[in-house]
Amino acid sequence: MFSNTKCECGHQNHAGTVLCESCGKPLTEEWAGNPETPLEMRYDGVARRSQKANPDLLDRVWNFFSSVKVAVWLIVLTLIGASLGTIYPQENTFLNLQTYQEFHDYYKEHYGTAGVVYHALGLSRVYSSWWFIGLLVMIGTSLVICSLDRVLPLYRALSKQQIRKHMQFISRQQVTYSGPEPVNKEAWLDSFGKELKRKRYKVWRDGDALMAEKNRFSRWGPYINHIGLIIFLLAVLGRNVPAWNMDQYVSLDEGETEQIPGTNYFVKNEKFTVEYYTDAELPPTLKGTERPKLFETKATLYVCTESCDDPSKDPVLSPVKTHDIRVNHPLSYKGLKLYQYDYTPKPKLVSVSPMLVDKKTGEQYGPFTLSMRNPALTYRAGPYTLTLKDKFMDFGLDDQGRPMTKSREPNAPAFVFIIQGPDLPETGETYIYFPQQIDKVKFRQDVLNKAIADKLDIRVPSMSGVVLSENTSTLNVRVDRAMPFIWTGAAIFMIGVAMGLYWHHRRIWLRFDDGVLSLGAHTNKNNYGLRMEVAAAMTKAGLPVSDKSLDNRRKSP
Repeated sequence: MFSNTKCECGHQNHAGTVLCESCGKPLTEEWAGNPETPLEMRYDGVARRSQKANPDLLDRVWNFFSSVKVAVWLIVLTLIGASLGTIYPQENTFLNLQTYQEFHDYYKEHYGTAGVVYHALGLSRVYSSWWFIGLLVMIGTSLVICSLDRVLPLYRALSKQQIRKHMQFISRQQVTYSGPEPVNKEAWLDSFGKELKRKRYKVWRDGDALMAEKNRFSRWGPYINHIGLIIFLLAVLGRNVPAWNMDQYVSLDEGETEQIPGTNYFVKNEKFTVEYYTDAELPPTLKGTERPKLFETKATLYVCTESCDDPSKDPVLSPVKTHDIRVNHPLSYKGLKLYQYDYTPKPKLVSVSPMLVDKKTGEQYGPFTLSMRNPALTYRAGPYTLTLKDKFMDFGLDDQGRPMTKSREPNAPAFVFIIQGPDLPETGETYIYFPQQIDKVKFRQDVLNKAIADKLDIRVPSMSGVVLSENTSTLNVRVDRAMPFIWTGAAIFMIGVAMGLYWHHRRIWLRFDDGVLSLGAHTNKNNYGLRMEVAAAMTKAGLPVSDKSLDNRRKSP
C-alpha cells in the first residue's frame, strides 16, 4: 500500500521513517504517543530496510542477519564451540601423529571412552571444522548487514538536520526547557551561543532558532567496532588458506639440508649446540640430572633458484640468511619464521650403506647409500634394481596388523623395495628392509619377506657403513600472514571502543514562538552531563535554571 511520508515541513521522507529527517516531527500515531513522553532517538527515527513492510525472500534474509538477537546467539554458539575445542588437545598440536588411526589410538589411550567419542565427533579439530568456520562467516555477515542497516540511514538523517525543529520534537527530548523569552532576545542568543562554543559545540543560527552539536563522530564508534571485527574475522578465516598460514616441523642432523615443505626454501643445520647446567647451578633436588641451559641451531636459509621441482637434478640453492636459532629467537625472513622447537640428545641413524647379498652364491652387490630422511627412489646393485615403494620412519603394526609409522623420527626405520633382476618375476618381488639389527629381530624381517628371504638379503657389512648423528635439531616453521591483519582489526576495534566510551554525541535545539523560549537537548550517553552543560550555559547567558528542572524524564507521568 502506498504511504505518504511527506512531512508538513515539505521534506519527503523514505517509507518507514517515523520522525521527519528534517524537522523531527513524529510521522506515525505510534510514535506520536503521549506528548509528554521523551522520543526514542536511537537512530533518529530513520527508516531501516529491516523494518520494511511485506518483505520478500531477500528482505527476510537481510532481516535475519540484521537482528541483534541473532548476532548474540551466533556469538554464544561460537563461544560454546570454541570451549568444546579446549577440553582435550586439538590434533594440530601433535608433531608425530598424522593418520586418523593414530589420533584415534592416542585419544583412546590417554582419555578412554570420552576421548574416543571426542575424536569421533570431530571435536579434536573444532577450529578447522566446517560448522565452526560457518559460524564465523555468519557472524561476519551479521556484522556487515547490521552496520549497513543502521549506519547508512543514520548518516542520511544526521547530514540533513534542520536548525528549526518541530515543537513536538523539542518538547519530547530528554532535556527540555520552556519559559518566557529574555528581555533582549538577540543579545541572549549571542551570549548563549558563545557559552556553547566554549564547551566545544558547533553552533548554527536560523533567525531566532539555534542548533548546537558536538562529538557527532562518536556515533560511528559502534560501526568502527564492526569494521575492526570484520577485518579480524577475515584474517582468522584467512589462516585456513595454505599460502597465508604454515605450521610445519623440520628435523635436521648436523650438516643436513632439508626443504621446507610447500616452499622453495631450504634450511641447513650448520651446527647444533647444547649446554647443560652444572650441579653447582642446580637446586639440591635436581643435582645429578641433565638440564639443558641452552640449545641452539646455527642455521642457513637458502632459496632454490633452479631445478626446484626436478627430482633427477640437484636443486641450485642461494643463501639468503644465517642465524643462530634459539628458543624465542627465531630466524625470520620475509614472513617465514623458524623457531627452535626441540632436539634429540641421543645418537640417531642418518644413513646406511648396505649391500645386496645373493644367499645361494654369496656374491655381494653394492654398496648403495640409503638416507633415512630423503632416500632416492631407485638403486642399482649389480644386476638388480631396487625401487623404493614405501618407507616407515618408526615402524609398527596397527590393530589390524597393517604397517604404520608411529612418528616422523627414524626410531625404527623400515623400507619397502620392489627388487627386479635374475631369477625374479618380471614385476619384481617385495622386500622389507630394516637397517637396525634390533628391528630385524623384533619384526622378524625374514618372516615378513617370505620366499625372497631365501634368495636375497640386504645387510650392512660393517659399522663403517653406518652414519649416526649426535644431536638432531627440530625446527618449527611458521608463516602467519594473517597476523598483521588480526592486530589491525583489533586496533580498529579499540579505536571504536574509545570513540563510543569517552565521547558522547550531544545536540541542543532552541526556538522562540510568541514570546516563549523552547529548548530541547539529546545525548546518546550521560544525560546528567548534558543537563549540567545546558544549565551552566543558560545561567551564564543570563537565564538561571537548575539542572534538575531540565530533566524531561522526571516531568513525564
